[in-house]
Amino acid sequence: MKIGVLAIQGDFAEHLVALKRIGVEGREVRLPEHLDGLQGLIIPGGESTTIGKLAVDFQLLEPLKQFGRVHAIWGTCAGAIFMSKDAHRDQPLLGLMDITVERNAFGRQIASFEVDLDAPYLPSFNGSSHPFHAVFIRAPLIESVHGDAQILTALPDGRIVAARQNRWLATVFHPELTNDDRFHHYFVELAR
Repeated sequence: MKIGVLAIQGDFAEHLVALKRIGVEGREVRLPEHLDGLQGLIIPGGESTTIGKLAVDFQLLEPLKQFGRVHAIWGTCAGAIFMSKDAHRDQPLLGLMDITVERNAFGRQIASFEVDLDAPYLPSFNGSSHPFHAVFIRAPLIESVHGDAQILTALPDGRIVAARQNRWLATVFHPELTNDDRFHHYFVELAR
């Protein structure tokens, strides 16, 4: 099993560390040929406009779309924006997931927060499934899901923070910034 991590901007190194912790080979993806032989791809947090512009500059946009038509892709934070069909502004998007995302929905960096989320679909450890401690940094929000996209997790007030559509996963928080690898395990299973 080989999982790529888009490594053109953002916190890709943290995802590579998490993949290594769970025994999965990770590969940095910067050029179209780096997608060869991968079973899945993680698009990390960072700045979605910059990720989109660099994907265009490195001629990665179309290869990423083609890869996503047959493989699993997981976008975290800015990666979730980049995967969406609608981000309420003109910027390069993969347009894979039928979700609408609101950028910086929780405010500026100073409004970043952490919260425990119920995530019963995540694998349990030692027979218990405890809440997932999620880190939100200048986070977007999944405003709505459409078609066959489904809500996975919401905040207590109902705002959507994780969604899935087929083999695509979007989280607006940063699982790679915790030592809880259940989301990485979940994604690897989607990619199998």
